[in-house]
Amino acid sequence: MGAKESLPGDGPAPELHHYYSKFMRECPSGQLSLHEFKKLLGLQGLDQQGDIYIKRVFDIFDLNQDGFIDFLEFIAAINLVIRGKIDQKLKWYFKLYDADGNGCIDKKELLSIFTAIQAINGHTNMSAEEFTNMVFQKIDVNNDGELTLEEFISGVERDEDLMELITKSFDLSNVLKVIQSGRRHSV
Repeated sequence: MGAKESLPGDGPAPELHHYYSKFMRECPSGQLSLHEFKKLLGLQGLDQQGDIYIKRVFDIFDLNQDGFIDFLEFIAAINLVIRGKIDQKLKWYFKLYDADGNGCIDKKELLSIFTAIQAINGHTNMSAEEFTNMVFQKIDVNNDGELTLEEFISGVERDEDLMELITKSFDLSNVLKVIQSGRRHSV
């Protein structure tokens, strides 16, 4: 093996270059709008629930909230999804669920985001209601019908089954595969 060959995990350089050229090809302005984000992922024409979910993901990736994802925000998001530590990912998931941004997740928020995710991922062996009830039953320690960030993180970290379920359900690597391969858009 020559010195120039690199293994996955050797460092971000070749990978970053790949993402950058892909990003600039799809988005020459360097600013990815929600519409372009959906197009990049091949997710146009989703139902309303799916659209809500993608909009939430987009808003969370849009760190400065200017309505666009620039390359740095894009890389930060990809880095989190691929290399993020579990508590970083859990914080991210929490933000995703906390639709009104009040610092707590209630059953309605969790139900609506899980329904939206099912609309995109399709595969799951429990209904959104079952999932929501199970999460609250397991980790809403003070039974107030809301989960704080602390309750959410410590609850999920304590429960391996729940951790696996949440990680699988909200696995964004499918999204990344689409971005990496770009096959859906080759004309």
